[in-house]
Amino acid sequence: MSTSVLKHTATDTAPKAIGPYSQAVVANGFCYTAGSLGFDVKTMEIVDGGIVEQTKQSLKNLKAVLEASGSSLDKVVKTTVFLKDMNDFAKMNEVYAEVFGSARPARSAVEVARLPRDAVVEIEAVALV
Repeated sequence: MSTSVLKHTATDTAPKAIGPYSQAVVANGFCYTAGSLGFDVKTMEIVDGGIVEQTKQSLKNLKAVLEASGSSLDKVVKTTVFLKDMNDFAKMNEVYAEVFGSARPARSAVEVARLPRDAVVEIEAVALV
Protein backbone atom coordinates (compact mmCIF):
# COMPACT_ATOMS: atom_id res chain seq x y z
CA MET A 1 0.00 0.00 0.00
CA SER A 2 1.34 3.43 -0.96
CA THR A 3 2.15 6.01 1.67
CA SER A 4 2.16 8.86 -0.85
CA VAL A 5 0.27 12.01 -0.02
CA LEU A 6 -1.33 14.02 -2.79
CA LYS A 7 -1.46 17.80 -2.45
CA HIS A 8 -3.95 19.57 -4.69
CA THR A 9 -3.07 23.13 -5.65
CA ALA A 10 -5.72 25.86 -5.70
CA THR A 11 -4.46 29.43 -6.01
CA ASP A 12 -6.12 32.73 -6.82
CA THR A 13 -2.93 33.90 -8.58
CA ALA A 14 -3.87 31.78 -11.61
CA PRO A 15 -7.18 31.15 -13.35
CA LYS A 16 -9.46 28.76 -11.53
CA ALA A 17 -10.01 25.32 -13.03
CA ILE A 18 -12.89 25.37 -15.53
CA GLY A 19 -13.88 21.80 -14.77
CA PRO A 20 -13.63 19.05 -12.16
CA TYR A 21 -9.84 19.03 -11.85
CA SER A 22 -7.00 20.65 -9.87
CA GLN A 23 -4.68 23.38 -11.11
CA ALA A 24 -1.87 20.99 -10.11
CA VAL A 25 -1.21 17.94 -8.00
CA VAL A 26 2.00 17.38 -6.05
CA ALA A 27 3.00 13.75 -5.50
CA ASN A 28 6.28 11.98 -4.75
CA GLY A 29 8.40 15.10 -5.17
CA PHE A 30 6.87 16.18 -8.46
CA CYS A 31 4.29 18.79 -9.44
CA TYR A 32 1.96 17.82 -12.28
CA THR A 33 0.09 20.83 -13.66
CA ALA A 34 -3.14 20.91 -15.56
CA GLY A 35 -2.97 22.55 -18.96
CA SER A 36 -2.52 26.29 -18.73
CA LEU A 37 -4.45 28.50 -21.14
CA GLY A 38 -4.00 32.19 -21.81
CA PHE A 39 -6.77 33.25 -19.42
CA ASP A 40 -6.65 36.63 -17.74
CA VAL A 41 -6.89 35.71 -14.05
CA LYS A 42 -9.29 38.61 -13.31
CA THR A 43 -11.74 38.23 -16.19
CA MET A 44 -11.39 34.48 -16.88
CA GLU A 45 -11.38 35.36 -20.58
CA ILE A 46 -8.67 34.47 -23.10
CA VAL A 47 -6.35 37.47 -23.51
CA ASP A 48 -6.69 39.57 -26.64
CA GLY A 49 -4.21 38.96 -29.41
CA GLY A 50 -2.84 35.79 -30.93
CA ILE A 51 -0.23 33.17 -30.24
CA VAL A 52 2.36 35.54 -28.71
CA GLU A 53 -0.01 37.08 -26.18
CA GLN A 54 -1.66 33.78 -25.29
CA THR A 55 1.69 32.02 -24.87
CA LYS A 56 2.93 34.79 -22.54
CA GLN A 57 -0.24 34.58 -20.45
CA SER A 58 -0.28 30.78 -20.42
CA LEU A 59 3.30 30.72 -19.10
CA LYS A 60 2.52 33.45 -16.57
CA ASN A 61 -0.37 31.33 -15.30
CA LEU A 62 1.78 28.20 -15.30
CA LYS A 63 4.44 30.02 -13.25
CA ALA A 64 1.82 31.06 -10.69
CA VAL A 65 0.54 27.49 -10.32
CA LEU A 66 4.06 26.09 -10.00
CA GLU A 67 4.96 28.64 -7.32
CA ALA A 68 1.74 27.94 -5.40
CA SER A 69 2.74 24.27 -5.51
CA GLY A 70 6.20 24.94 -4.06
CA SER A 71 8.01 24.74 -7.38
CA SER A 72 9.16 27.14 -10.12
CA LEU A 73 9.87 27.39 -13.84
CA ASP A 74 13.54 26.52 -13.29
CA LYS A 75 12.50 23.18 -11.76
CA VAL A 76 10.38 22.10 -14.74
CA VAL A 77 11.57 18.81 -16.20
CA LYS A 78 8.98 18.34 -18.97
CA THR A 79 6.37 20.40 -20.77
CA THR A 80 3.75 19.57 -23.33
CA VAL A 81 2.59 22.33 -25.66
CA PHE A 82 -0.73 21.96 -27.47
CA LEU A 83 -1.09 24.25 -30.48
CA LYS A 84 -4.21 24.96 -32.50
CA ASP A 85 -1.96 25.55 -35.54
CA MET A 86 1.59 24.18 -35.87
CA ASN A 87 2.34 27.21 -38.06
CA ASP A 88 2.40 29.15 -34.75
CA PHE A 89 5.29 27.02 -33.44
CA ALA A 90 8.09 29.54 -34.18
CA LYS A 91 6.28 32.44 -32.48
CA MET A 92 5.36 30.29 -29.49
CA ASN A 93 8.94 29.03 -29.31
CA GLU A 94 10.35 32.58 -29.14
CA VAL A 95 8.16 33.44 -26.14
CA TYR A 96 8.83 30.05 -24.53
CA ALA A 97 12.62 30.49 -24.84
CA GLU A 98 12.39 34.02 -23.42
CA VAL A 99 10.37 32.90 -20.40
CA PHE A 100 12.37 29.74 -19.62
CA GLY A 101 15.73 31.44 -20.16
CA SER A 102 18.62 29.04 -19.66
CA ALA A 103 16.31 26.28 -18.35
CA ARG A 104 15.73 23.70 -21.03
CA PRO A 105 13.10 21.19 -19.91
CA ALA A 106 12.22 18.29 -22.18
CA ARG A 107 9.26 19.23 -24.35
CA SER A 108 6.68 17.83 -26.73
CA ALA A 109 4.62 20.05 -29.02
CA VAL A 110 1.57 18.82 -30.88
CA GLU A 111 -1.13 20.32 -33.05
CA VAL A 112 -4.66 19.64 -31.84
CA ALA A 113 -8.07 20.04 -33.46
CA ARG A 114 -9.44 22.38 -30.79
CA LEU A 115 -8.63 23.74 -27.33
CA PRO A 116 -10.99 24.89 -24.55
CA ARG A 117 -12.55 28.29 -25.16
CA ASP A 118 -11.00 28.24 -28.65
CA ALA A 119 -7.55 29.11 -27.28
CA VAL A 120 -4.59 28.80 -29.65
CA VAL A 121 -2.13 27.34 -27.11
CA GLU A 122 -2.19 25.30 -23.92
CA ILE A 123 0.89 24.30 -21.90
CA GLU A 124 1.25 21.76 -19.10
CA ALA A 125 4.30 20.87 -17.06
CA VAL A 126 5.91 18.38 -14.71
CA ALA A 127 8.34 19.92 -12.22
CA LEU A 128 10.37 19.02 -9.18
CA VAL A 129 9.23 20.47 -5.87
